[in-house]
Amino acid sequence: MPKLTKRLIDALQTDDAEAFVWDTIVLGFGVRFRRSGTKSFILKYRMGSAVRRHTLGRIGSPHTVEEARDAASEMLRQVKAGHDPMQAKRASNEAITVNELIQAYLHEDRIAKPNKRESSWAGDASVLNRHVAPLLGHRLARDLTRRDLEKLQADVLTGKTAKDVRTKLRGRAIIRGGPGAAGHTIRTTAAMLSWAVMQDILPFNPAIGVQKITARRRERFLTTAEAKHMLSTLSILVTTDEIPESHAAIIRLLLFTGARKSEILNLTWAEVDLERGRIHLPWHRSKTGEKMIPLNSAAVAEIMRRPREGPFVFPAARGEGPTVGLYKTWNRVREIAKLPGVRLHDLRHSFASFAAADGASLYLIGKALGHRQASTTERYAHLTDEPIRAVAEQVGQRFLQITTDGSATPLAPSTGER
Repeated sequence: MPKLTKRLIDALQTDDAEAFVWDTIVLGFGVRFRRSGTKSFILKYRMGSAVRRHTLGRIGSPHTVEEARDAASEMLRQVKAGHDPMQAKRASNEAITVNELIQAYLHEDRIAKPNKRESSWAGDASVLNRHVAPLLGHRLARDLTRRDLEKLQADVLTGKTAKDVRTKLRGRAIIRGGPGAAGHTIRTTAAMLSWAVMQDILPFNPAIGVQKITARRRERFLTTAEAKHMLSTLSILVTTDEIPESHAAIIRLLLFTGARKSEILNLTWAEVDLERGRIHLPWHRSKTGEKMIPLNSAAVAEIMRRPREGPFVFPAARGEGPTVGLYKTWNRVREIAKLPGVRLHDLRHSFASFAAADGASLYLIGKALGHRQASTTERYAHLTDEPIRAVAEQVGQRFLQITTDGSATPLAPSTGER
């Protein structure tokens, strides 16, 4: 039986549902590791005639190996004095409210998942604090049932948590309901409850079995005429001082590159490589990790027109950080350009549609968009048929002309007879 070290623990793997490795320094102290890859420090001890396993926490959250070993030693001293750590933890967990669980999850699981982007955690916090907390925050977490979570989803769907609130001096947050918000809420809540089960805070996950709403995927592709009209509208609105020139540049770059809004809005000069014609985003700046965004000549020209006034390509008009208010600008643009319902994200879809219309393969489209999985690009599969259909149409037009001008008629199908 080895002494537990970080190197040993990092190498642990199993094909079983769960397995254990025990320490040689503190008897009863060990690691439980599962097929899924999760690993937790545990303490096995005897209380009377019962043998119990107490979870100290995930590896690195909150303990290092040495800290977990010290905590296990202290608990064993408490056991000798007649105190049961599991009973104390159970009593504490039974009294935890959903609000307290939300805060514990957002703090402790963030430590355990260093590769999860901060923007993802911000999204989770927004969903939990603005939808779950108002409806279930006062409830004891242990009392939640599947029916409670089904009702939570239904209430968010019908807009029970929708409101318009001020967030900063001039900021506001518009919280909406609907199928997208409802489905996101229940998926985020289920993840939190799963974490609570792994931490021995809850005995089971009440979200298991809830039929989650799947939001209908919205995909809107601009036509070439619509895209050109949008670009001319941007120029007009900048000339008349109705929108900031920097916002117009961001919108153009979204169309020219197919990048995500946050990737361009928060772009820094350090991420721009004009010599190689690309943007290089570090892992924490992109939804799919480290990413290269190719820059075509239109995008390069757009960036080269930007003045260097700090670290951001599009700095805020006042204060530090990137520019703000892009959604307000976009609402004005699509109103004037008569593009109701078109989202900024639809410019990314439009980039893919234009690439497909020019004959690009799904593989190349996925590379240009920075997709890690080919399945993500499959949504554009129908678009790649357009160039093939155009070729077939050209052939059809050739024979259509022959049959309509009277100079020839189409050949009758062969019957095999002579």
